[in-house]
Amino acid sequence: MKLRFAPSPTGFLHVGNARIAVTNALLALKHGGEFVLRLDDTDTERSRPEYATAIEEDLGWLGIAFTGPVRQQDRTALYDSAAAKLKASGHLYPCFESEEELRFKREQRAKQGKPPVYDRAALKMTQEQLERALANGKAPYWRFKLSQGSREWNDGVLGARSVKLPPISDPVLIRADGSFLYTFTSVVDDIDMGITHIVRGEDHVTNTGVQLDIFAALGANTGALHFAHLPLLTDADGGPLSKRLGSLGLRQMRRDGVEPAALVGYLAALGTSHDPKPGLPADLAPGFEISAVSKSSARFDPRQMLALNRKLLHEMAFDVAQPRLPAGATEHFWGVVRGNLDMMSEARGWWDVAAGHIAPAELPGEEEFLRAALETLPPEPFTPMTWPDWTNAVKAATGRKGKALFMPLRLALTGEDHGPDLKDLLPLIGRARAAERLRAAIQA
Repeated sequence: MKLRFAPSPTGFLHVGNARIAVTNALLALKHGGEFVLRLDDTDTERSRPEYATAIEEDLGWLGIAFTGPVRQQDRTALYDSAAAKLKASGHLYPCFESEEELRFKREQRAKQGKPPVYDRAALKMTQEQLERALANGKAPYWRFKLSQGSREWNDGVLGARSVKLPPISDPVLIRADGSFLYTFTSVVDDIDMGITHIVRGEDHVTNTGVQLDIFAALGANTGALHFAHLPLLTDADGGPLSKRLGSLGLRQMRRDGVEPAALVGYLAALGTSHDPKPGLPADLAPGFEISAVSKSSARFDPRQMLALNRKLLHEMAFDVAQPRLPAGATEHFWGVVRGNLDMMSEARGWWDVAAGHIAPAELPGEEEFLRAALETLPPEPFTPMTWPDWTNAVKAATGRKGKALFMPLRLALTGEDHGPDLKDLLPLIGRARAAERLRAAIQA
């Protein structure tokens, strides 16, 4: 088994890309196959080295080991050879129509109630007409002549699939400037690299029918190819995920402190009936079955993913968390705050609460209450009993109880209206810092 993940380095990865990569990696690990990273960078204007580097970094963050990367920009000689073969066999033919002429043809066919399929007028050109066009300085682009039948395959997710080719326009494989398009280079690379299993999004189903025709024209054994198309993801409301990719990019998730094991575990179970569990591909591969993926679209709900992230953080041992905690953070600190974290980045804020500085709380009308709290603040050392003893003293001095008692104290001490139990957090804050914050809140 040999699989590939073939993103275009024209942007950063998002969860849709990541799901494809994770699925390929899980299958390769489960079956002892090879997983190749191939950068489909034929779009030289939009492809950027920084995006290529980011893709490699993001795959590493997801725990995905890969062979490569293989870059299409380095393989033009291979494409030239394959193109020459298709030209010689009559599968590639030159065309000279401008975009305006093609648009006019599509409009005319639409008025006649016909599908907007290319009419293959270029195939009717005589040798004399061809030579005259070339002599006039026209550079041809090249279309692939599709078969008249259909292409079928048994999809690993969607089941039996068939694509009828006559209703599809002959695809352009080579632009007028001589550059190659993805539809062509992908097939040539898959043949050359010995790819056996192609796992990608459901939006490629029609493309698969076209590419199977190109595979066959290049002499590949199409019966040895295995395809699986994952239904596209939607957002939590069932809308197109593409509208919210900015908030679901892997770069941003990493900055926010999402754990890779939480994201991988969520993506691995997405679209199945299995409950997600956190883990990297090496952990989850033995139990992964692509046949368990539903044919229906799966909803990516950030809240569910974050719930898995919380579970992971709440159970994380200190030695695992320590390298990513602020300098000086102790095991006791981690034990106190981890149960209140959605993402690791939030630990920084709680370290400021425990051992740093926070903005003074503004609590208008609470000055007398805060003075009473300051006057009854117990001496050092602070222990887990300090908080209940102190609040009992404040209660006796002010007559307050419940939320009216506890909330102003929490806001003054932490700047937050929720968080770790103060009986555990207060000893980390210490008396001097607690007194300073009470005075600052009184002055504010």
